[in-house]
Amino acid sequence: MKGGIDPFEPRASKAARQQAEEETFADVVHGFTIGSGRRGRRKRRDKADEGLRPPPTPAPSPSPTPAPSANVAPEPDESREPAVDDASIVRPYAWTGGRTKSTVQLQLETLVTTTDRGRDESSVKHAEHRSVAEICLQPRSVAEIASMFGVPLGVAKVLVGDMADLGLVTVHRTAADEGATAQLMLMERVLSGLRRL
Repeated sequence: MKGGIDPFEPRASKAARQQAEEETFADVVHGFTIGSGRRGRRKRRDKADEGLRPPPTPAPSPSPTPAPSANVAPEPDESREPAVDDASIVRPYAWTGGRTKSTVQLQLETLVTTTDRGRDESSVKHAEHRSVAEICLQPRSVAEIASMFGVPLGVAKVLVGDMADLGLVTVHRTAADEGATAQLMLMERVLSGLRRL
């Protein structure tokens, strides 16, 4: 009985019955809506209906699972996060002290090799320098170092420049280091070779 009128009583008007049915339908719709603002009405209705409902039956207890055998490897826990390398937590600009320019002129194709001093772990104090020294055990370009180390190119240039200043790496000369005249001569030779074809 809502609002003091029983809609199923013969004396109730047709409008009162229709209003009661609409409210009931609205209550059902709002009962299914997530985050509905009509929770107070539903709680009151649930409290009134508590006396009419039978007590809930307890859920059946889950069947016991057998213990894993001794020769089966346990499954890895997927909720655990993989170990993160300490170097990946530090922001690249913190490694360079906010600097964006290297003290050494470096191009993308400039080759870098670790020196004997760079191979000695006791002389390499910073973790990022150790990582670059390991990468450069074989001659690597600055672009390769940036890619393999996972840092922006500017950061790689600053790190390699710092390591060159400390004598940890050797920076090899490139064709661009010889100046514009060498580049012009190279382009003329390529052009003359193409004309002969």
